[in-house]
Amino acid sequence: MIHLFLAPGFEDIEAIAPIDILRRCRLDVQVVSITSDLLVESAHATKLFADVLFSEADFTDSQALILPGGWPGAKNLSEHEGLRTLLLSHFERGGLTCALCAAPMVLGINGILEGRKATCYPGFEGQLRGADFTGAWVQEDGNVITGRGPGAAMEFAYTIAARFTGWDFIRRLQDGMIYTPSATPAADARGAQPAGQAG
Repeated sequence: MIHLFLAPGFEDIEAIAPIDILRRCRLDVQVVSITSDLLVESAHATKLFADVLFSEADFTDSQALILPGGWPGAKNLSEHEGLRTLLLSHFERGGLTCALCAAPMVLGINGILEGRKATCYPGFEGQLRGADFTGAWVQEDGNVITGRGPGAAMEFAYTIAARFTGWDFIRRLQDGMIYTPSATPAADARGAQPAGQAG
């Protein structure tokens, strides 16, 4: 199971693109509200229904945790003590831990990025405590994946999905979605050529 967390003020595309792409890959994604209501409002007044409340979710078999950014969404995620505890335990056991845009700050302030390469939305670099900030579109380092901002939402989602399906499958999915990967940012993130290109 993959868990994606919604807080009030989340960035719309940063939540919806990963949900869409991961489910197209036939991966089990559970959308979790960190509030007391399943209906969560985004930074742009989009209302999205979560599948489950944080207080009622079972994270025992979680394979990946995903934090969309947005403001004040990322701030609200950072202030949720239950999520903080979950992130630390999940990361420490080697679980895939992913954050996009402003949300890498949540990983940074909890020490998860110490000694790791990471990226984030411009202006949040100072909150990536102990990280080697790269500014890449999408950055992978071990069991941590971070993304730059809203424009990187699809590439971020494909990169997460590839951990479960492999890049050959993702290339076929990208073709079907009429998606052309960015030339350099994706290559920088993986230390390889972008998906969809030879190599």
